[in-house]
Amino acid sequence: MGGVLADVGRYLLTAGIVVSLGVVIGYRPDGGAAGVLAAIALVVAFGVSLSWMWTVVALVILDSATVMSLASVMVFPLTFASNVFVPARTMPGWLQAFVDNNPVSHLASAARDLMNNASGAGSPVV
Repeated sequence: MGGVLADVGRYLLTAGIVVSLGVVIGYRPDGGAAGVLAAIALVVAFGVSLSWMWTVVALVILDSATVMSLASVMVFPLTFASNVFVPARTMPGWLQAFVDNNPVSHLASAARDLMNNASGAGSPVV
């Protein structure tokens, strides 16, 4: 439980730094403070769900190095093969199919929509 709470603190600190730096370099979220806080809450909830998943894996495997290696092997492809860094429409068709079904892409799109006040009936937030 303590490890997951430490993860929450780390996620909140990281989100605060990222949002602060974004505002400093000129990003003005149309969703205002409420949209930014909702996006941070969504990202932290996603992170906590992953933390609990890896906690369960760690209880089964019992070797921390193996769990860390397994987590890296699974999380890095999901992060880099998503729409976090590049719009999916600019990718080849075979990669678009993966990116469009990637949970990290859905999370990034929902957080962007919350921050930019673009949430609607067909938005990723729903």
